[in-house]
Amino acid sequence: MDKNKLIDAIKQAKESSTKRKFTQAIDLIINLKAHGKEKVEVEALATLPHTVKENKICALVGPELKAEADKHCDKVIMDSQFDKYKTSSQVKSLRKGVDFFIAQANIMPEVAKTFGRYLAPVGKMPNPKFSMIVPPKAKLGPLTEKLKTSILARVKKIPVISARIGDEKMNDEKLVENAAVLIDSVTAKLPRGKENIASILVKTTMGKPVKI
Repeated sequence: MDKNKLIDAIKQAKESSTKRKFTQAIDLIINLKAHGKEKVEVEALATLPHTVKENKICALVGPELKAEADKHCDKVIMDSQFDKYKTSSQVKSLRKGVDFFIAQANIMPEVAKTFGRYLAPVGKMPNPKFSMIVPPKAKLGPLTEKLKTSILARVKKIPVISARIGDEKMNDEKLVENAAVLIDSVTAKLPRGKENIASILVKTTMGKPVKI
């Protein structure tokens, strides 16, 4: 992706947007396309170089990881507390306030039984592809630091990725760097790479999309 085109689109999106009393987000939209009968499904973790918001992380662990999880995670749920999450409303309330869940490997059957049906459909089940399932003696610091500034780009049915890469007060260069990382992360997971991208747009919360 041409970075000059990216920065021009970001500037245009900012300038053409009606000013509001709140700080508007800057969103990047990637429209995907399939070739023939292929399925364009994407699951990519993009760790942005500049913080958009600090993600909230919940650890689902046994006693071996409690101290480490308490140190590095925003919320810790012990396996002995899983029976407190028996209803859909309890788990759905939990997932609203959490961006990423990590889990201790040896209790994954219990994690799946208690939380799976509610976390999996929204892409929040601990994912081994992104090292979110950890051994009982793991050091969680490097993982949680990475997840705090990451975006999970996930496409199953509707071939569109829309993600916040910053806000209108953020420096244009930083927005460009965030956008480039997201685009590269998604492109790397596509079956035909750039050929599966139909268009890329950028917009403010209340503004019109600007095509890159």
